[in-house]
Amino acid sequence: MAPVCVIGSQFMAPYPIDFIVDTNSKGNLVITDINHRIMLKVKPCNTILHDQRLLLHNDDRPIAMLRNKLMSEHKIWKVYMGDSIANSDMIFSTEKARVLQSKTNLIVLLGNNRKKKNACDLKINGSWSKRNCTIYLGHSQMKIARMHPMQESGNVRFAKDKFMLEVNANVDYAFIVAIIAVIDAMKSNASAIVDIVTEVAVEAALGGAGP
Repeated sequence: MAPVCVIGSQFMAPYPIDFIVDTNSKGNLVITDINHRIMLKVKPCNTILHDQRLLLHNDDRPIAMLRNKLMSEHKIWKVYMGDSIANSDMIFSTEKARVLQSKTNLIVLLGNNRKKKNACDLKINGSWSKRNCTIYLGHSQMKIARMHPMQESGNVRFAKDKFMLEVNANVDYAFIVAIIAVIDAMKSNASAIVDIVTEVAVEAALGGAGP
């Protein structure tokens, strides 16, 4: 398989790498190696009109900006180099493969491939809630990365908030983490919408929330 380099060759290794992804804080991700050294971070930096995440080095230097326009029916996330939001700095985008779906099913388009019919540089299939997603190269069945649950431990919260991410040799792991961060943001937003709808329904059932 040819090397997969999107964000930078400094994030590639000639051997497979295992990471631990900690989702303990809402909107924040901490990515460590198996020795618990921090490798990358993801932090929210939302604006009034956009849901945003910033992918960072372990010393908080920006690597990539992840951005989605709020209230957009297309649900397209665009990822830019550094902390830029200029169209010329967009490196890839993601969108749902199907409008209605119970499982995670996304496609990744590099650069301006959106203009090409049936374009798909990567695809992601699986179940986010079960921490079981696989990233494939294009329309093929060639796996380049996958996530799976942490091994059982006595600390239930620990197991719930963390999962393993395996990245193949010669694959840009910062690129893979950016994709994982997009999925996490999408699922977090979906949960927030459910909470709001539930709260409104309860209020309506109780006749409003008057004094």
